[in-house]
Amino acid sequence: MTAHARTVRTQGRPVLGRFALPWRLLGYALVAGLGLLYVLPFVLQLVTGFKTDPDAAAHPLGLLPVTPTTAAYQRLFGLSRAGDGVPFLRWLGNSALVAVLVTAGRVLFDSMAGYALARLRFPGRSLLFAFVLAVMAVPGVALLIPKFLVLNTFGLFDTYTGMILPLLVDAAGIFIMKQFFESVPREVEEAARVDGAGVFRTFWSVVLPMARPALITLTILSFQGSWNEFTHFLVATQSSRYETLTTGLARFVSGGLGGGTQYPLKLAAALLSTLPVAALFFCFQRYFVSGANAGAVKE
Repeated sequence: MTAHARTVRTQGRPVLGRFALPWRLLGYALVAGLGLLYVLPFVLQLVTGFKTDPDAAAHPLGLLPVTPTTAAYQRLFGLSRAGDGVPFLRWLGNSALVAVLVTAGRVLFDSMAGYALARLRFPGRSLLFAFVLAVMAVPGVALLIPKFLVLNTFGLFDTYTGMILPLLVDAAGIFIMKQFFESVPREVEEAARVDGAGVFRTFWSVVLPMARPALITLTILSFQGSWNEFTHFLVATQSSRYETLTTGLARFVSGGLGGGTQYPLKLAAALLSTLPVAALFFCFQRYFVSGANAGAVKE
């Protein structure tokens, strides 16, 4: 390196260092501001749940309750002495039952269907996969009336079976599992067949354990989708005993359970309904990262 180059490099360091720190601080401040802006609605939701109705109506953006109270949560869990409770626990139980059964069914059936489309050779396989893609392209709203007619015809309307059975298989889940199984080396399956394993044994004991990132991703997406499902339950049920969190909260927000704004009660119920999905995601979010990295390496 020449003396002139060393001089230029030495003279350049103070200039770069002088502007690097302010730009870095500005970037941190911008990221922190965007993060606070994103978190603010959740903070307001949490705080409003501990406000009184007049306080929430007068100070909707207040970050501190004037008179903190747990009256909203007491009504939700049936602990209110006024007898004005909300059937939140029944909604929660129905949502948990449906979400668990639907998630288990989707993980099982979607993985089996995805493996069959990825590995098995049978007549009409390409046509069947095209049909799966076509189902993904159909808007769910267009199927509301056919769903109601089918459920009513088979006597499944307003039953748990009618709520769960149509959701047990998901086209998007089949597509996800098919794409993952196609990335599994065929040599692994061939070695299992040499050892005497059949198709189902190869799938269950060899290939499926290798698909843990995809299975966890499918589990989270299935649980989230079934937990937040609304339109299907709207046409599949009528009685209040089958209401889930989504349909119950929808009737609640529309004013079906009393007059007034009732912001604390509504936001407290909405907050509690989001906690299971948020907890599930934060517990298994690292598998999303590992699955994305694995997909990037395979590509």
